[in-house]
Amino acid sequence: MIRTDPAGAFSLIEGALRREPVGAPLLLVVSVGHRSLRLSPEECRDALYGPLRDEGLRAVIWRQAVAEARQEPPGGAGTGRLLVVWLAIPGLYRNLRRILCQLRVERADLEAEAVLAVLAALDTTHPDSPDLGGHMIKEAVNRMWSYAGRVRREVPVVDVAGLADARCVTARRGEPQQPTDEWELHPTPPPRRDGLSATLRFTDSRTRREGERIGALAHCAGLPDLVFRARRHEDSELVGTLALSPLGARR
Repeated sequence: MIRTDPAGAFSLIEGALRREPVGAPLLLVVSVGHRSLRLSPEECRDALYGPLRDEGLRAVIWRQAVAEARQEPPGGAGTGRLLVVWLAIPGLYRNLRRILCQLRVERADLEAEAVLAVLAALDTTHPDSPDLGGHMIKEAVNRMWSYAGRVRREVPVVDVAGLADARCVTARRGEPQQPTDEWELHPTPPPRRDGLSATLRFTDSRTRREGERIGALAHCAGLPDLVFRARRHEDSELVGTLALSPLGARR
């Protein structure tokens, strides 16, 4: 038998079942022939999975546990449904171990799927059905394998939007956020009162045609009225530079 994950559903059920009011231990009363037995949860488990199993007592325990659980009001604070799930848990360990060894899946998710399957079977199975406990355990096992098969076919992907947002954050902490679709101009030397010191020029590789691309760049930068022409001025003297950067970015 494998350990119980302290963060899983099985441990939570174990803890909830053991938090009993003082002086009022949880007992399951079953009738075997002319005898009436008062069994604790541990004694019920021993009767179901111990080396000296009694098939007649086993069937009576499952039938009585399911009948009491189904009598609880929906959403109530009773322990009947918890007891049924707790009694089914040992029957799940073998397949739980196999799935964890063969497939990459979170144990906590498998435990949650198994609990949901037992509760679903509890609501749909009649207490007088033959092999009641085996049926609920089989439903839980099938649901665990089905979930593991779905997870195996899933392909993890990067959160592209989140990654892009993280890489595009350029503003320092404490600075107000600026729109990312605007630009700042940093001409050197700075403009005079009557305007810039010279005509703005955008240069590009000699091997590419410049007109359309440079014109589009100037339009996107909001400078259609400042750009004199979109071609190289190879013979003119360099009088300064102009740096474009997103608004709010570090310089």
